[in-house]
Amino acid sequence: MAIRIKSHWYNEDRERSLEEIAGALAFNAWKIAMDKAISLHGANFIYDSDRQRLDVISEYLIFQIQIVDRMVHQRLEQQERQQLITALALRLAGHMQENGSELLGAGDYGKALINLLNHRSQEYAELGFGEDGPSYPFMRHLGYEIQQHMGSSHENRWVIDQVMDKDAPEVYKHVKQILRNLFM
Repeated sequence: MAIRIKSHWYNEDRERSLEEIAGALAFNAWKIAMDKAISLHGANFIYDSDRQRLDVISEYLIFQIQIVDRMVHQRLEQQERQQLITALALRLAGHMQENGSELLGAGDYGKALINLLNHRSQEYAELGFGEDGPSYPFMRHLGYEIQQHMGSSHENRWVIDQVMDKDAPEVYKHVKQILRNLFM
């Protein structure tokens, strides 16, 4: 399914703050994560619950945060990079809180996303990311984590391949385009 990415500023001549850039990144990251969660269902993978679907969305969001962090490493000073990634994570936690509350009722879904992000960041830090983007192990980690959430039922046993071979490269391509356009 094709998604519409909004990565151009209305007034391109005006300088944007890192918080504004983080807001635009978060808006698009949420759309991408939702699209990928929906496309897994469309590829005949089975979700048992809305909780499971939100867990998969969380993994796609964290993957995107990791990509952004790696890609801005050379472009921004350490303090600016930290400011951007923190603002992005907080915006996405807000999206997760709002959507989790609507789907599942009361809960601390935003904090759960931040806690998972902190845990996953340590894992992704060990994996390579080069000029061509995420390494095979980097994408495999996303696939593995999504497979853990979806279970190993007959219908879902190949989800890791779908994520590694199709979804992760598409996510990277979208994030790369968004970053290029937002920082122009």
